Amino acid sequence: MIIRKYKIADKIVEVNSIYEEVHEYCSDYQTDLPADYSVNITQADIDFEREKSAHEDEVDGIPIRHFSDSYLEELAVYRKIAEKMLDFDTVLFHGSVVAVDGVGYLFTAKSGTGKSTHTRLWREYFGDWAVMVNDDKPLLHIADTVTAYGTPYNGKHRLGTNTSIPLKAICILTRSADNHIEPISFEQAYNMLLQQVYRPADILKMAKTLELVDRLADSVKLYRLGCNMDISAAKVAFEGMK
Repeated sequence: MIIRKYKIADKIVEVNSIYEEVHEYCSDYQTDLPADYSVNITQADIDFEREKSAHEDEVDGIPIRHFSDSYLEELAVYRKIAEKMLDFDTVLFHGSVVAVDGVGYLFTAKSGTGKSTHTRLWREYFGDWAVMVNDDKPLLHIADTVTAYGTPYNGKHRLGTNTSIPLKAICILTRSADNHIEPISFEQAYNMLLQQVYRPADILKMAKTLELVDRLADSVKLYRLGCNMDISAAKVAFEGMK
């Protein structure tokens, strides 16, 4: 086994892996501090990720993709981290977090809607004023306030920062010919929040996840943004949420 430690969402995780690649992937987060918990990967974990991926491809009606064991191990590691983080009131959320003036905004949507494209518009509009926290799978710690954390798992373009930021709002993106934003209620946002949070198979862990989603929705502002790909969409979103 290959053993190294990483500081992720203010917790120290010791990763015991079969392959080296996951440690290269997480290298920006490496630490020598004492571990809060350990993640141990076996071949069975890798096989589970392969079967899950193949099933999802079948459901989506696309040819089954074939991934290396080392890549699937990276997925297995983050799955185990996500499930353990529930013990610390922290969830993995599928979305793109950008920060302006030290405050974070999370954009989420159905796959292919353009959340990464939208946060790219923020970086173009605000320049160095905007900080990309995580472009794909941030961790959110839910207490009296919500903190969004950068993680090594930050999307195919590796856009993210090893940082944390208070999260002010979650914005659900939809495509529209014109740019407009409106606040929405918990009830209006709930289905999308539930779709985008990591949902464990274990019943008790899922119950904890549902509790945390409720608290998340009570702790941040919720919005729906209809947007096109014009850079003015960033201005409309920021002005509507700031």
